[in-house]
Amino acid sequence: MADTRTTSFPNVETTVLGADEIVINMGPQHPSTHGVLRVKLKLDGEKVVNSECVIGYLHRGVEKIAEHRSYQQFAPYVDRMDYVAAVSNGLGYCEAVEKLLGAEAPPRARVIRTILTELQRIASHLLWLGTHALDIGALTPLFYCFREREEILKIFEKYCGARLTTHAFRIGGLQYEAYDELEKDVERFCKDFEHKIAEYEDLLTQNRIWLGRTKGIGVLTAQQAIDLGVTGPVLRASGVKWDIRKAMPYAAYDQYKFEIPTGRNGDTYDRYLVRVEEMRQSRLICLQAIQNIPAGPIMARIGKVLKPPVGEVYHSIEAPKGELGYYIVSDATIQPYRVRIRPPSFVNLQAFDTMVRGHLVADVVAIIGTIDIVLGEVDR
Repeated sequence: MADTRTTSFPNVETTVLGADEIVINMGPQHPSTHGVLRVKLKLDGEKVVNSECVIGYLHRGVEKIAEHRSYQQFAPYVDRMDYVAAVSNGLGYCEAVEKLLGAEAPPRARVIRTILTELQRIASHLLWLGTHALDIGALTPLFYCFREREEILKIFEKYCGARLTTHAFRIGGLQYEAYDELEKDVERFCKDFEHKIAEYEDLLTQNRIWLGRTKGIGVLTAQQAIDLGVTGPVLRASGVKWDIRKAMPYAAYDQYKFEIPTGRNGDTYDRYLVRVEEMRQSRLICLQAIQNIPAGPIMARIGKVLKPPVGEVYHSIEAPKGELGYYIVSDATIQPYRVRIRPPSFVNLQAFDTMVRGHLVADVVAIIGTIDIVLGEVDR
């Protein structure tokens, strides 16, 4: 005889093994988890009742490694955290150590750092948009986004020989002097890119399938975002106008005019609109910066052997995914005594459970994508 016991849900009966809910694993091998993320979902039919993110499959102990390397030796390790925004990782670390040393990069270095970091923001958002659209079922944007991302990677390759884990900076300044055609390459890309953004929006912004899969999905209110410590586009899409480039300027951001795009509804659609507008603003910053790159040295006068005075420092930047912070403790030796990193992907991921409850399994993929996580940064 079938089991027809009443469940905890009103007016609902079950005949499936006497179970009201089922627990399934999404990942860690699932391609739409953007790396090796395991998500345990508790389902009532196809509706998500509860969720738990299981991380650590890509853990390498980066912070502990830092305590056994010199300050310069550790610099390339941070490129491997958010491996699609390596330039941003390097900027945050170099500026943190410079603050500890009481040093400052020369004006020329700060401007070139800003240009490369904003190009990296565009490249990161392009990869996000292409893969996010692919997760939801749109194939064409992936090819369009990677077309433009390739042009940015070519600029990185000309500058320092690397395309992905781009080690562009040195503590105290730049790794290399800018190559002769840097300004022309950046200007050419930025002028072409204006029309490319319009192509992405023509494909998606008013597309009824895209609207159906993103509007009202994964809503995060402003207060929820603040309480959960969310930063970056996810926070701004909830209506909170907070950007470290404006609030606590670093590099050369205080020299340029740009807007902070925000959303109103805090859903997956608003996060899409915010990131698209951020690419426009990054383009404008690059165009302003290449108009007047100062002459002069690219490295501050710091010793080859770095021994910062005893002390501690926390320095954060506005990485493509949010606030990326470095906390470093010095004991006046050539190696940091302690290093702790605040990666935005890790902190933003804790909002996943709040965003996913009450939605369908199909929406889980869209919500993972809208957070824009990279597991190399989550696990470290």
